[in-house]
Parts: sequence; structure tokens; C-alpha cells
Amino acid sequence: MYPEAYRQFLFHFHGDRDYFECHEVLEEYWKEDAPPERKQYWVGLIQLAVGLYHQRRENFSGAYRMIKNSLSIIKTEEKMILKLGIDYQKLITLLEERLSEIKLKKPYTSINLPITDNNLLTDCIQNCKKQGLQWGLTNAPTDEYIINKHKLRDRSDVIEERDRQMEIKKKR
Repeated sequence: MYPEAYRQFLFHFHGDRDYFECHEVLEEYWKEDAPPERKQYWVGLIQLAVGLYHQRRENFSGAYRMIKNSLSIIKTEEKMILKLGIDYQKLITLLEERLSEIKLKKPYTSINLPITDNNLLTDCIQNCKKQGLQWGLTNAPTDEYIINKHKLRDRSDVIEERDRQMEIKKKR
């Protein structure tokens, strides 16, 4: 019923709190559609994850911008947010509260999306258990790699693709 990328997003969001991976998984799925057919509600969730990633790194201006954009998109996507098994009104409240906290430069704390679909929730919890993780822990991860993943990850494939694209442009 739900795309696997969404399930993976939820796993990372609530399991290992790897918001960078949330962004990667869902953005890749979002890009599968041609630009005119891309769904904005995915962008809202992607930006939520990016905002939390920034807040955890104490980049409050980036966090504020991303959460504000996320909230703006999600407010226009009530029907689709509900179809994703999320309590729309609770999510709006959660994001508004988080915006206020970021504005005050409060430190990061984990949040849980208000999932209403019990089957989805059960599947996600079981997936976490299989991976040796507990769903929805509220303590912040201390893993340096997860906190600074954008700096520490292997980017050789990205650099390789960028070089390939530059070669294509040169040949034109």
C-alpha cells in the first residue's frame, strides 16, 4: 500500500534517526517521476528530515528555513498526508512547535511522526527490531557519522558523475 522508499524513510526517521538517509531515500523516489508529475508532499517530508538534520548540527537558520518550507508544503497537502497514514493536524502542530523551538535556538530533540495506520506502524516497528534498533527512541544519536554524514560519506560516485557530465558538456 505504501512505497518502499516511504517505509525506508520512516525506518530511518524513527529507527536510527539518520535524517540524511531519509532525505536520500525519499528524494531518489521523488525523482523517479518526471518533473511535472513530482509530488510536493514528498518534498515536504524530505525538507522536514533536512531541517532536523540541520537543527541537530546547530545550523538553526538552515533548520528554520527547511522546517518552514516543509510546513508550508504539508499545509497544502492534507489529503495526501492522511493517505500516508499520518495524523495531519498533529503533524502541523508538531512542525509549528518545532519552528518555535528552532527560532529560540533550542537544541535538537527527536520527534516521532504521528502515524495513524496501525499496520504501517507495526511493519515499521518490526523492521527496526530486525535491524537491532528500537523504534521511536527520543534520545539524540551521538554517532558522528550520522550527525555529519554530508561531510563524511563516500562521495566518489557523485564526483564521478559530475566529471562525466562536464565531459559531455565539453563535447557539445
